Amino acid sequence: MDGGLAHRLLGELLQRAYSGELAAAHAYRGHWKSLTVQAEIARIRQIEDEEWIHRKNIGRMLWNLDFTPKRALELKSWIVGRVIGVGCHLVGWFWPMYFAGRLESANTREYETAASYARELGLLDFEAELLRMSIVEKEHELFFLGTVSSHRRLPFAIRLFRWGASSPESPESLESLRSPGGR
Repeated sequence: MDGGLAHRLLGELLQRAYSGELAAAHAYRGHWKSLTVQAEIARIRQIEDEEWIHRKNIGRMLWNLDFTPKRALELKSWIVGRVIGVGCHLVGWFWPMYFAGRLESANTREYETAASYARELGLLDFEAELLRMSIVEKEHELFFLGTVSSHRRLPFAIRLFRWGASSPESPESLESLRSPGGR
């Protein structure tokens, strides 16, 4: 791939991811505030914190690539995140858990794609950080999948939205993603 194209694609993907992390963090804040089980609250608060960390790291990458966040996308993401956060109080327990897992699944792939662009550009520190972020997103996905795995609505959701059919992976299979040969 041409270096200029890889630079542009990485910058644009990171702009979307930067704003996406804003939406996710605000949504998770509303999500954990809607819950009553302390273990779920603690884990989703931790996930919110990890989304803020991802946003900070992506912001640094954008700056180094001479890209800036898109104002319109930032505003849209802020609104979407806040609306979803409020919605978590209205739609019950299952759907916020399910869609959070589905979203995290997409984020995992997005960061893997960004890492491949970084590798193409020789930005090995970016590649390593993006792969770490992908692993964290996968951990989030597995948490949500494990949380909804025995819920009676899951088969319907799988048929309708095409996510959640696989059982949660074991910690050992997640560990394979962390090893250099796992990617």
